[in-house]
Amino acid sequence: MSDPSSLPSVAVFGLGIIGSRAADHIAAAGYPVTTWSRSPRERMDFEADPATAAGNAQILVCYLKDVPAVRDVFEKVRDSLGPGKTFVNHATIDHDTTDYLVTECARLQCGFLNAPFTGSKVAASNAALVYYAGGNAGVLERLRPFLEATSSQVMEVDSPLAATILKLTTNLITASTVQALAEGLKISLAYGISAETYLESIKPNACASALANMKVPSMAEGDFDPHFSLSNMLKDSRYMIDLAQRAGLETPGIANTANQMQKRNDLGEGECDFSILFKQFEES
Repeated sequence: MSDPSSLPSVAVFGLGIIGSRAADHIAAAGYPVTTWSRSPRERMDFEADPATAAGNAQILVCYLKDVPAVRDVFEKVRDSLGPGKTFVNHATIDHDTTDYLVTECARLQCGFLNAPFTGSKVAASNAALVYYAGGNAGVLERLRPFLEATSSQVMEVDSPLAATILKLTTNLITASTVQALAEGLKISLAYGISAETYLESIKPNACASALANMKVPSMAEGDFDPHFSLSNMLKDSRYMIDLAQRAGLETPGIANTANQMQKRNDLGEGECDFSILFKQFEES
């Protein structure tokens, strides 16, 4: 562990599946940590007021769920931002909010790094998130040791907007793949082929992936304990569709998957794992 007196103080906003685990790793690395979430948590480092948490921190880290949460917290901590402070966004956000954070941090003369991640509960527990990091090169290099406390890789990309786009387009593949896996599994089961055989047939195929190894067994078992929630993937899919529309593109694949996720979400399944897409094949 590093000497805490030599490390910058950190405020972590958002204590969900990822943020809570990231906060633990940041503290274990020796950083003085204050945490905040909308719902009170029983943590020694918890601060109920976001402005107070921000005022005591040199690095403000955002693991919040969506665009409204990010914008709301940013406005609440705005008065604490300025020279000597850095705002790090790890939330998956949209095009407009990325531009908003870039513009506002520049106006406040506050450092900014946009670093959404790939990796769910297991990766967060193992400090093995992968960050797509876009921003000022000097800010990134200064923060690299901090980012490494929660990650296995920090991938530098061209800009904050590039980080947002890459996060969304890779999640597009993940969401679409789980929809395809669910369809393939249901067809296989309908013809008497077991989930185990279906998965074994995938492994030597070009479509094999860690995602298939994780999701096929859990779908077959009806285990939808959240590693990445349906509501999170649904909102990401809406941001993906917005990106496509800005570029004048139609993306029917993710549009269909988003519609299927919306149906499950409307049934109250939003906080289940997004692999609950498999339940679309159940008889009503």
